[in-house]
Amino acid sequence: MGVRLVVVDDHRLLAEALASALKLRGHRVLAAAAPVSGAADLVLSRSPEVCLIGTAAPAEPGVFDPVVRIKKERPGVAVLILGPVPNPRGIAAAFAAGASGYVRHDERIEGVERAMAKARAGEVAIAPALLQAAFADLLNPVAEPDDEGTRLLQLLTPREIEVLVRVAEGEDTRLIAAGMGIASSTARTHVQRVLMKLGVGSRLEAAALAARTGLLDRAGVGHSPEPDPELS
Repeated sequence: MGVRLVVVDDHRLLAEALASALKLRGHRVLAAAAPVSGAADLVLSRSPEVCLIGTAAPAEPGVFDPVVRIKKERPGVAVLILGPVPNPRGIAAAFAAGASGYVRHDERIEGVERAMAKARAGEVAIAPALLQAAFADLLNPVAEPDDEGTRLLQLLTPREIEVLVRVAEGEDTRLIAAGMGIASSTARTHVQRVLMKLGVGSRLEAAALAARTGLLDRAGVGHSPEPDPELS
């Protein structure tokens, strides 16, 4: 039997892609939207059984405020967080806010479904390996690894960053070209360069990678990058 749910992510393309995949597997998606800050209002208006919330920054202050409100006003709704491998603070923040589970962004759709079923049944949904890694990090802290989002960001020119932002927002080649004032063929070339530099094969993979690593947050969504002579 399918689950009634809403899907929210700070990047609309990711929310819609996950929602489409779950619909194909028989679940009833009441809404797929962005950003995460609007999750509580969406849950209150649609009354789902499960709310999936995607975030690239689980340890950021206030990121789980919508979860607190959902559990206060709709305690019967199970909230499942989808995010990157977090530090212990990120996992603790999710569960302290009232989340029923935490699943990695790159988990297979079957894994997401299993977590949804557990959360819906009132059980805790988190992979033992993820929990063990968090506790190991808590007990034996190590130096922070190189930031993948920052590293990837350094590979892209300002114009390519703007293209990636538009890709993550779900714009197709025509909209990218119109928004940037360039030809469609030029926009298509920019997109291909972004995919190549990020080492991914599709726009959806690029958006997912950007979300997992927090790349767009570091880029500053909504910024106005300086012209790039190489790509103009």
